[in-house]
Amino acid sequence: MAKHGDGDDGLRLHHAIRVPLTAAAATPAMGEEDSSSSDPDLASDPDGVSLLQRASNLVSTSVITAYHNKPASFWFLLALSAGAMLTAFPASSLLSRVYYDGGGQSKWILSWSAVAGWPIPALLLPACYLLLDGGASPTWPPPLTLCLWYALLGLLSAADNLMYAWAYAYLPASTASLVAASSLAFSAVFGRVIVRSNNGMGLATVNAIVVITAGVVIVALDSGSDGYPGITDAQYAIGFALDVLGSALHGLIFALSELAFATHLAAAAGNDGAASSSSRFFHVVLEQQAAVSLCAFAFTSAGLAVFGEGFGAMRQEAAGFAGGRGAYAMVLGWSAATFQVGVLGATGVVYLGSTVLAGVLNAVRVPVTSVAAVIWFHDPMSGFKILSLVITVWGFGSYMVGSSGAAKKTSRRDIGS
Repeated sequence: MAKHGDGDDGLRLHHAIRVPLTAAAATPAMGEEDSSSSDPDLASDPDGVSLLQRASNLVSTSVITAYHNKPASFWFLLALSAGAMLTAFPASSLLSRVYYDGGGQSKWILSWSAVAGWPIPALLLPACYLLLDGGASPTWPPPLTLCLWYALLGLLSAADNLMYAWAYAYLPASTASLVAASSLAFSAVFGRVIVRSNNGMGLATVNAIVVITAGVVIVALDSGSDGYPGITDAQYAIGFALDVLGSALHGLIFALSELAFATHLAAAAGNDGAASSSSRFFHVVLEQQAAVSLCAFAFTSAGLAVFGEGFGAMRQEAAGFAGGRGAYAMVLGWSAATFQVGVLGATGVVYLGSTVLAGVLNAVRVPVTSVAAVIWFHDPMSGFKILSLVITVWGFGSYMVGSSGAAKKTSRRDIGS
């Protein structure tokens, strides 16, 4: 560490990292006043580098260090996963409303369509085995512990889809998406309690939880202004409660998925005989999602046959659906595809990032879904809902700013060590 004797206590410590300055940066241009002599915030130290310049250099170094700590494939896969979440999930939510507006009535059929796209990640696996980091071996046969994880996550996913299907039956799409933003709070809590690593509960996280929860409460207080015609207060309350419960279950699924990856990675590393790496073993995301979706599909199919209207109800709904059988098939088909792509993206974010990051991105889609629902479905947008939307975005923004500051502090400590 380099020592300088111009601090308040006679001793100030600086990192021994030096960023060369050009002559133009070090010497004021002719005719210009040296701002560092008049502005206390830009006061220079003996080597001619202002405090502002030092802060800028340190931030740049932190960002570059964080970037180079991970391979390019990591950032590509993380961006791809986040993009899938932010586009496919809003589309899936809007298609749920299209299903009900077109004449669909079965919550079981809608939840079944969400997991009917389980072959999508399975079809991507062969290419993943060949292309990712020089090839990867299938995790086969999966250990019994991993199979139990698949079954548990599949059961929870089936229940989560059914809760959301009930919520969208009774709530406008914009309202349902605003309430679903509470998944960030549940993701943060479950991530901290269940997983702990990579899911710190700092001040920014607590602030985001409080703010977003306040936004959900505001929507609840305004429940009488945005109900659809024919929806009773009791049905609205049921939809609201199930939306919150579904969001809580969503956060729990994120946390358990992150925990399950530890078991999955151990099996994958054993098969490949190599140490685990996020990009090298990204195929476990596809394997886990294909298996979990298959289990959820099995549970939902059994529920539809035993407790629901049965598969024959699809033919009856298609006959009376707005736009005919073709439109009905398109809505269910695209619901299956978009939901599966969104969940696949969320699973990738949990694997590459953390449960909290997945919850944050899940909250980001709220304004997208809400605005799209107002435009396409003419959802009522009262002042309370606008305030709730602003508060939700504010909560997300505060979380990102706080998390960014914490990351910079961590990087600064790493550089100084």
